[in-house]
Amino acid sequence: MRLSGLQKEILSLYRQCLRACRSKPEAKQAHFRSFARNEFNKNMGIDKRDFGAIEFLLRKGRRQLEMYSSPGVKDIKSQ
Repeated sequence: MRLSGLQKEILSLYRQCLRACRSKPEAKQAHFRSFARNEFNKNMGIDKRDFGAIEFLLRKGRRQLEMYSSPGVKDIKSQ
């Protein structure tokens, strides 16, 4: 199955999130993975033709990744 450009961007962001988890303290990595998984699962129901919403969520996800990738962030609370 071929993926669209947006689908590739979403998968790329998800992979980046999982890689960023590995830079966190071992005991807290599961919290970061769980948070990332929950954020992506929360938005699975969005219509694939709703490009505005998808692009907004991609930008939001990139900002969150940048913020949570900071070395000063040691733990995250899943919501």
